[in-house]
Amino acid sequence: MIEKLRQAVLLGDFHAVGEITKSALESGLSPSDLLDQALIPAMDIVGSEYECGVRFIPEMLVSAEAMKESMIILRPLLSESGVAPKGRILIGTVEGDLHDIGKDLVTTMLEGAGFEVIDLGVEVSADRFVEAVLEAEPDIVALSALLTTTMVHMPEVIDRLTKAGLRSSVMIIVGGAPVTKVYADQIGADGYADDAAAAVTMVQQLLAAGG
Repeated sequence: MIEKLRQAVLLGDFHAVGEITKSALESGLSPSDLLDQALIPAMDIVGSEYECGVRFIPEMLVSAEAMKESMIILRPLLSESGVAPKGRILIGTVEGDLHDIGKDLVTTMLEGAGFEVIDLGVEVSADRFVEAVLEAEPDIVALSALLTTTMVHMPEVIDRLTKAGLRSSVMIIVGGAPVTKVYADQIGADGYADDAAAAVTMVQQLLAAGG
């Protein structure tokens, strides 16, 4: 069952993923077994294959969407069983930017890697990020932008969090087509990722290092 679920995610087989997840649970496997032994390893492979040039963004999206079918079933069960996520990530596309494909892929990849992700959506103002940090107390805030005209709002978010006295309590990562590591360093972000697979790696590294 574990291997069948892993392969179904890799192949992006939506219908099979849901059915296998249900059958696996009925057979006695726990939600955490399926997450730790099937979903997380599958998404690790997806990320590695993308970085090696074997898999491309459309194929990543298909596998990520398939993984979601399993998570829809597993998420409430994991919560009920008290399984703690590896960390809490707050993510959103900054003010003025309506693009969400990259953000959604990062969100799904992070969930597949065992993280709790709170997605604020698109066109998220600096004030809304501050409110959400106060409400959710995330470990990491992830800022996305696809336009050079909107990525200027990233330092605004960092500035507002600093003024609110929250900057030291969260780590901030940034990404998106026009964003570079140089820009991330300039605005005082803790990390930068140029794709979804790299974002998962960055989050894992930051949390492992404790900031």
